Amino acid sequence: MSLQITILKVLVSHPEGRATIAALNSDLWILNTSGADWTDRLRRLAARAPGLDIFSLGLILRDSSGWQITPEGRAFLDWLERGATSANAPLAEPSPNASEAANDNGVVWPFISFPDSWYAAC
Repeated sequence: MSLQITILKVLVSHPEGRATIAALNSDLWILNTSGADWTDRLRRLAARAPGLDIFSLGLILRDSSGWQITPEGRAFLDWLERGATSANAPLAEPSPNASEAANDNGVVWPFISFPDSWYAAC
């Protein structure tokens, strides 16, 4: 399961896309214990975004009052969910330029490669 995708999903569900750290942790705990359906859905979403880094991509803002999803974070999550609506969602592949991958709307998201051990920890 991708913790970073779960964070995006939680933030988008809060008013104005903003949550305190306490609220975020509470929601993450609930989702983490919600069963196989949620876990399977997150795995499908995570397969479309290998190497996702919501912090360096500016998909969320962090400050002393909590975290907030950015318009770019909402656009990324929309793109991610549109492609994962079927069980046969294609996996994200590095573009010819290995540092970038574009979505269907032509928005370019950097492709970040992590070691395989990182995915096992998610």
